[in-house]
Amino acid sequence: MKSSWSAFSRPQNPAAKCLHLVRLNTVTSRSELVEATGLSQPTVTRAIAALISAGFVNERMDLSKSTGRGRPIIPLELAELEPVFAGISVGTTATYIALFDIKGRTIRDVDVELPVAHLSQDDFIQHIMAGLNRLMADLDRPLVTAGVTTSGAVSPDGVVNAPNLGWHDVNIGAQLNEQFSVPVTVSSAVAAIIGSEIQSGEIIGDAPIMAIFADDSIGAAVTEDKRVVPIAVDREDLTTNGLLRNISKQGLSLIDAIQLSHTHPHIRAALDRRASHLGGVAASLMTQYGASTLVVAGSAFIDDQKAPARFARTVRQTLQDGENARLRLIPTHREMVRDIARAVALDLVLREPLKVQLP
Repeated sequence: MKSSWSAFSRPQNPAAKCLHLVRLNTVTSRSELVEATGLSQPTVTRAIAALISAGFVNERMDLSKSTGRGRPIIPLELAELEPVFAGISVGTTATYIALFDIKGRTIRDVDVELPVAHLSQDDFIQHIMAGLNRLMADLDRPLVTAGVTTSGAVSPDGVVNAPNLGWHDVNIGAQLNEQFSVPVTVSSAVAAIIGSEIQSGEIIGDAPIMAIFADDSIGAAVTEDKRVVPIAVDREDLTTNGLLRNISKQGLSLIDAIQLSHTHPHIRAALDRRASHLGGVAASLMTQYGASTLVVAGSAFIDDQKAPARFARTVRQTLQDGENARLRLIPTHREMVRDIARAVALDLVLREPLKVQLP
């Protein structure tokens, strides 16, 4: 089942398309933007003028080149902005909080050890706000937007329902907005994985791309009509808790189960079945949505070193054109939480740059 809403999308309006390309290149020019975007010269000229006026783009007059007749070519570059953008990646045992600049560089970050399901919702949010306040202390740079990624289902107004976190109708976006007086984007973690791919320029063209996250929860998302659409995956048996229940090892961690699998063949077999079943789910969804590119993340793939190969083999054997499928694993938990925190922090400013007021 697809959700009707997601924070992320491919750049759609002229300003967003131009800013996306300026951000990915050290320097570029209006004529190069016309060629890359397919927009008309006047449209690009207006978009760049608006981005310069808003403070996002600078002209490099010192690098201008004369072409004989007509105006010289004036290179463009992304402005070095003082404002920062906050990203918060909520996990079951730890939450990552970071500040980024417009280029996506990490300014400051911290991991806050918080067992979410064992805290009241208000206590958890208070901890998060305190952590963000500590990062902002003595920075002397204004906060412009904030974003949160979480497991579970997220409504357009930032209300989260995440059983693995013990969250029911948690309006984390409204509380952060009230505290920091900035726009707040709340997104599912798996949608933010694709958001990160979009922002980094990894997604080229309009072909659908899919992401699957498998950890204490399971979710998927796909690009469709330029948007990122979350997909509910109702397979509790393939979550970490489902696996541990299956092998009667509740109370242990996934790492513990993997260690035991070296001497307990039935545990290894259960881990292999999980990887294969996840591959079957992935292949079925890729077929349903016409995706030939898949990004995977989560402890199911990262912590169990044997899982990625079995997963990929199942996907390729199940898909009709499996050998041509592009599969990419986000290799570490740290890389994933940083990428999705950055994606949600920058989502609004990169999606609708002219609607964000820079101080």
